[in-house]
Amino acid sequence: MEVYCTRPRCPRPQNYFSDLDDVTTLKTTQQKYCTTCGMPLMLDGRYVPTKLLGRGGFGAAFLARDRRIPGMRQCVVKQFQPAGNLTLTQLQQAQLMFEREAEVLAQLGNDHDQIPDLFAFFPVIVNSLQAGEQDQFFYLVQEYINGQNLEEELVQQGKFSEQQVLEVLQEILKVLEFVHDRGIIHRDIKPSNIMRRRDGKLFLLDFGAVKQVTNAASGSAASSTGIYSMGFAPPEQMAGGQVFPSTDLYALAVTLITLLTNQEAIQLFDAYSNQWKWRMQASVNPRLADILDKMLLPAANQRFQSAQEVLIALNSQAAQASTQFNSPSVTLPPQTPKSSSPVVPRRPPTQPAFSTLELLGGAAFSGFEGALIAIALFSLVKSPIVTLSVACVILGMLIFAQTRRWIEKFDLLIIPAITFAIIFFLPFLRGGLDILSVVILAVAAGLVAISLTAVFRLIYKLLSLIL
Repeated sequence: MEVYCTRPRCPRPQNYFSDLDDVTTLKTTQQKYCTTCGMPLMLDGRYVPTKLLGRGGFGAAFLARDRRIPGMRQCVVKQFQPAGNLTLTQLQQAQLMFEREAEVLAQLGNDHDQIPDLFAFFPVIVNSLQAGEQDQFFYLVQEYINGQNLEEELVQQGKFSEQQVLEVLQEILKVLEFVHDRGIIHRDIKPSNIMRRRDGKLFLLDFGAVKQVTNAASGSAASSTGIYSMGFAPPEQMAGGQVFPSTDLYALAVTLITLLTNQEAIQLFDAYSNQWKWRMQASVNPRLADILDKMLLPAANQRFQSAQEVLIALNSQAAQASTQFNSPSVTLPPQTPKSSSPVVPRRPPTQPAFSTLELLGGAAFSGFEGALIAIALFSLVKSPIVTLSVACVILGMLIFAQTRRWIEKFDLLIIPAITFAIIFFLPFLRGGLDILSVVILAVAAGLVAISLTAVFRLIYKLLSLIL
């Protein structure tokens, strides 16, 4: 089993322990240490890091397994270890952010199914790489959301449609309504902090920059501490002033127009007129555009004042559209929302988009595996028609399994390897061909499949631009 060392400057963080491949040993071993730097690997005695997910200015995030839980569930281990020459004040502020995220996740995560749960928060003190000194690290362990954030989706699929953006808006507004009702302002909403799980469910992440507003009338209680993402923060936050629920609504609107236009926020803001110029770059219903523009107004008191107000506006928009569609001559009385979260029509979650690399890799798999299957079938039935029919059915099932993501990543290597091994050790399945000829035919089929996929993808892109 591979275990990843979490020491920031470890020269060789990957460690492999063959004895940990045994589940019983993994659950009972006392401790393992990095073979390069001596860092303890079993964090808090239970969390086993297996992969680096990302590293930033204030620390790193690791994919880990909890060996004390049946099934050893996956989790995310965040490590606080600021990089660079920070002042004492900056260091204290960064540590406060990290501890605040743990506090907020403990308060909110278990009460809302679109906010990750907190599992643990603990310090670790170890000997430093410099003799005679010690290093202190703080770790936060939270629920692992298996999916992609919206920034990654935008890179892969390009502009979001109006319906996709409407889904994001509705779902995150419901989360913000819950958060704001508890006196908490997120303060760092952006595409990379919204995660779509593989089943389509959206989660709001990274509560390190939250502000707990205990007294809205007190400037000291609600003032910003200068923590924000450039381009997404409204004027009051950038100026270090008070923050409000409408502060988060502003950042959410910026997030949505970047998804609609596939443009960076700074490119959509006209500093000369102090206005957002995005409508010409997106195809969106004017009523929805008006709602987004109101969320983007520079003065906090001019925007919607709560997530519930935005949801009511969306509900009213949907009701008007439905009335116009059904019968222009009939006037329906306005509907009063029956709950704090009006129900807005939304499309069902879709499967995450496939990247170009995934498409071409799947094509190579399909071509290679299809050739092996065809060779084996022909050697058994000696009929080209039967061989072609059965091979097409099996290949279609494999392609369908890929579209549903039942087969992906290492499966694309393991399945052809097993098929090839069967043909290699059972010569009667080669149809009179030597093993080299089998390899050449399978590789050629994979290359043809890649070429055809690339051509069809190019044609699709061109037609999408034209139409």
